Amino acid sequence: MAENKLADLSTEFAVSILKLTDGIKGHYALSNQLERSGTSIGANIREAKYAHSRPDFIAKLQIALKECYETEYWIEISQRTSLISEDDARKYLHDCGSIRRMLISSINTAKENSK
Repeated sequence: MAENKLADLSTEFAVSILKLTDGIKGHYALSNQLERSGTSIGANIREAKYAHSRPDFIAKLQIALKECYETEYWIEISQRTSLISEDDARKYLHDCGSIRRMLISSINTAKENSK
C-alpha cells in the first residue's frame, strides 16, 4: 500500500511540476531542469517496482531521492528569482518533502530487510 501511495504521490507531483513549468516563460534551462528532475522522481519509483534484485530496488529509490533533492533546489531557485511565488514554492517544497521522507523510509526499510 505504501509503495502505491508513493507512486501515486510522485505521479501527481510530476503532473503539478509540468503545469508549474508551463507558466515559467523565458527561462528554458531552469524550467527544463525542473521538469526533468520533478518527473524523474516518479519514473525511478516505478522502475524500482520491477527491480532485478534488492540492491537494484534500493539503487532506484536512491536515484529518486537524489532527483527529489535536485527538484527542491530548482524550486528554491525559481522562488528566489521570482519565477514562482513564495506560496507556490512552499506548496511544491512541502509536496516534494513528503515524497522525500517516504523515500528515505522506504530505502531504510529495504536496507534493513536485506540484512
